[in-house]
Amino acid sequence: MKKILLLSDTHGYIDKRILSYVHQADEVWHAGDIGNLDVTDQIEKLKLLRAVYGNIDGKYARVSFPEFQQFYCEQVSVLIIHIGGYPGRYNSKIRELLSKSSPKIFICGHSHILKVMHDKKYKLLYINPGAAGVHGFHKIRTMLRFEIDGDQIQNLEAIELGQRGVVKD
Repeated sequence: MKKILLLSDTHGYIDKRILSYVHQADEVWHAGDIGNLDVTDQIEKLKLLRAVYGNIDGKYARVSFPEFQQFYCEQVSVLIIHIGGYPGRYNSKIRELLSKSSPKIFICGHSHILKVMHDKKYKLLYINPGAAGVHGFHKIRTMLRFEIDGDQIQNLEAIELGQRGVVKD
């Protein structure tokens, strides 16, 4: 069984509260808009990190991380990309990726809106963890944690980190 912490859109911000959840996870997945590699450096010191770059990320993030990642966690196939749309609203590139890779979990960020839903067309679980950073248009900072046990995704929990722009270390 793997305990996963999923975050996105940190925009260069990480705090003790996020790091306390990192300590509880087996792996951390970051769905882009890292903002500053200090964020990923702090996570990588503690846990296995899988990350993709986002549209605000500069050349250092783009050299360090791919545009998308496909991998297995336990027996679950995962696809992560920063800009992915959502079920019924994928662009042609995403539809092609989903058709080709057939993931059980499709993860993206970008919208700053926490959303978890089943996509019946592609037979997958769509996940967007919202935004964990303090910059953007979201009102509440969010991330997700869940467990993967064999081929089962379980104990999905939304974590609210407080209001955007409010820093409490």
